[in-house]
Amino acid sequence: MKTLKDLDISNKKVIIRCDFNVPIKDGKIVDDTRIQGALDTIKYCIDKNCKIILLSHLGRVKEESDLEKNDLYPVSIRLSELLGKNVLFSKKTRGEELEEMINQMNPQDVLLIQNTRYEDLDGKKESSNDSELGKYWASLGEVFVNDAFGTIHRAHASNVGIASYLPSCFGFLVEKELNALSILDNPPHPFIVILGGAKVSDKIGVIKNLVKKADKILIGGGMAFTFLKAEGYSIGKSLLDEENIDFCKEILKDYKDKIILPVDVAVTNEYTNEEEYRQKEIQEIAENEMGLDIGEKTTNLFKDIINDSAIIMWNGPLGVYEFDQYKKNTCELLKYMVDKNLKVILGGGDIVAASEEAGYKEKVYHASTGGGATLEYLEGKPLPGIEAIK
Repeated sequence: MKTLKDLDISNKKVIIRCDFNVPIKDGKIVDDTRIQGALDTIKYCIDKNCKIILLSHLGRVKEESDLEKNDLYPVSIRLSELLGKNVLFSKKTRGEELEEMINQMNPQDVLLIQNTRYEDLDGKKESSNDSELGKYWASLGEVFVNDAFGTIHRAHASNVGIASYLPSCFGFLVEKELNALSILDNPPHPFIVILGGAKVSDKIGVIKNLVKKADKILIGGGMAFTFLKAEGYSIGKSLLDEENIDFCKEILKDYKDKIILPVDVAVTNEYTNEEEYRQKEIQEIAENEMGLDIGEKTTNLFKDIINDSAIIMWNGPLGVYEFDQYKKNTCELLKYMVDKNLKVILGGGDIVAASEEAGYKEKVYHASTGGGATLEYLEGKPLPGIEAIK
């Protein structure tokens, strides 16, 4: 793995692809975690007397109305506060105005360029990895650093494109992610996987890859009901991924001793946070009921299984986490892991958000910043942003 310390960047113009895809409401950043995650790499480049040019996407840009709400300017303000120095901001993604700003930069200056996906408004040039755009952005610097793990599974002009034309390496955030996740390539045992979330379809590749390595895969969340249906249980009005029932049947047949399903669930009649729920055994779910969380017996079963684990990989909450009363068992299992000092990797997305809200994110072995990137890594897929620098 070629990292930042493997290249001589002193006094050079360094382009860093960051992941500043942060939630912004009414022009204010709601959560700056991703900005904080880029600081080590940026500060290292400042210490090396570099001129630092930052690129990032924010949201999706499909039409003119998307431009204003996906403006990166608020990120430049927050970055200025965190770095304790003024961060320059270019409203343009290319052209004379941007080039002049770069020409005027002094060593240790930091410049953030407007949202790379503004270039998607004209033929999806960023998202389709337009070679001319990648070459142009590369011409603005001398070294490229990819520190955006969240988009490392995408071939975009601002990552793969630039890396095709410049000496390139990974930043400290990507290095940390890959070092942590690489443990799962050849994991210690017992290796336990916990999968939640809504749909089986989102996790098919992960299940196929990890079921060969894992000692047990514990299934929760909405996806559990498709597995239960495949086992012949009535699931009432619970979430069903009908297209993937056959996949569930096949994987249960081939790995019956590895796949662990809920034995009880929290059921209700309406998809709301207001109505009281009932704990029911899985064989007792009525036609007019839906399961919105695993039950207490299942939580205790999961605790027993993970208790002697060498490492745990967890992706996706075990209940409808947006509703307070259905986040209980996800939080309880997180607390159990932390209290027992178990080695846990949280696989990006909603489970990391859940752990942060509950105050456990900093207490686990690793909480991945990638959602789709982490899932594709766990599927064993080659990731374009990594391959380009390899």
